[in-house]
Amino acid sequence: MHGTTTERLITPARGIGGSLRLPGDKSISHRYALLGAFAHGTTKLTNYSTGADCANSLGCAAALGATVTRGEGRAVEITGTGGAFAQPSGHLDCGNSGSTIRMLSGLLAAQTGIFTLIGDASLSRRPMERIRKPLSQMGAGITLTEGHAPLTIQGAPLTAIDYTTPVPSAQVKTAVLFAGLQAPGTTTVREALRTRDHGELALRAFGATVDRTADSVSIAGGQQLQAIEAAVPGDISSAAFFLCAAALFPGSNLIFDGLGLNPTRATLLDVLTALGAHIGVLDLEDKASELIGTVQVNGPLNGMTGTTISGALAAQLIDELPVLAAIAPYTQHGIRIRDAKELRIKESDRIALVAQNLRAMGAEVEEFEDGLDVPGGQKLHGAEIDSGDDHRIAMAFSIAALRAEGETVIHGAESASVSFPEFYDLLDKIAER
Repeated sequence: MHGTTTERLITPARGIGGSLRLPGDKSISHRYALLGAFAHGTTKLTNYSTGADCANSLGCAAALGATVTRGEGRAVEITGTGGAFAQPSGHLDCGNSGSTIRMLSGLLAAQTGIFTLIGDASLSRRPMERIRKPLSQMGAGITLTEGHAPLTIQGAPLTAIDYTTPVPSAQVKTAVLFAGLQAPGTTTVREALRTRDHGELALRAFGATVDRTADSVSIAGGQQLQAIEAAVPGDISSAAFFLCAAALFPGSNLIFDGLGLNPTRATLLDVLTALGAHIGVLDLEDKASELIGTVQVNGPLNGMTGTTISGALAAQLIDELPVLAAIAPYTQHGIRIRDAKELRIKESDRIALVAQNLRAMGAEVEEFEDGLDVPGGQKLHGAEIDSGDDHRIAMAFSIAALRAEGETVIHGAESASVSFPEFYDLLDKIAER
């Protein structure tokens, strides 16, 4: 246990209800911030993510010469550098944000200067060879510290490449596309399993032409980006926790306004529907190439069944898998997760921590190298939960605790602020006790 971290007591709920408008999608906020810093003109964003990770992207943007202004609420203005970053006065601190360090590396690869990117202890354990390889092939000088951050980039003129990602990763894909934007010729990224496409859509929103096939995405170098005005859609990965909470209780009625429904992310709704949840999508519209809509989850439920999540589905739901596994004991037939080895190299070993915490709550669970088998029809009891200082573990088991017998203590609860600082306040708002 992490004795010096914040604890949060979760008491059981009897239902879930209300209406929520969530902070902006973390993945989209990162990309808008970095491209806004790179573009010509002033980008004006509303509903920017409130998470610490996305604040790190803004901090790095400012350190590289962009002018960043925070407005009321979740408004942000970013006056870009017109494609030429300044040499920062010190290291670029990415905090806990893998998105920041990987995608920013793509933009820095062609810039004049030497840039050192650092992060916290957790980020410094995450693999960076996956971006070093393609960016080095393009001509950038990338030095890692035993395969991890700190990493140093010696910017250089780049050459376009045709690159196949060895593991599904939207961050790697985006980093290569960001570098390709600055390389003569056409850069192509191929992926066996399609990952979230926020990078491609953001580039298009900022004025770039991006070509997509079934298994590849290409960008021509030399294109200029222009500032945008956009509202960041509500984060569906944040909504996942409350969607799962509503699915636990007959009679729940929960509405999300302005929620991002990008097809590479909204498969979560299909999985929850397969598990027995009743989900309706209303008022769907396209804004800055991203789909936004209103989502309603209500009951009574007909009983959550069971499902297998593997292959492309596991890649698309990689952030949502911890909370789906955490509620799996409450389904009728459980959830099987495979092809999710990437979970072991996130902020924590999420496969191991999910298994450990489910067992602490009295569940039967089988752990595999690339996933979990969590049988359904189980009852959980309150327990001491070790979050591993991982925001998604802390939030996932806060949801599982809502239907457990007795109280649950989440150790390291403050880690939720990395992506969703409002999480516990909103959970208290919608939980009926």
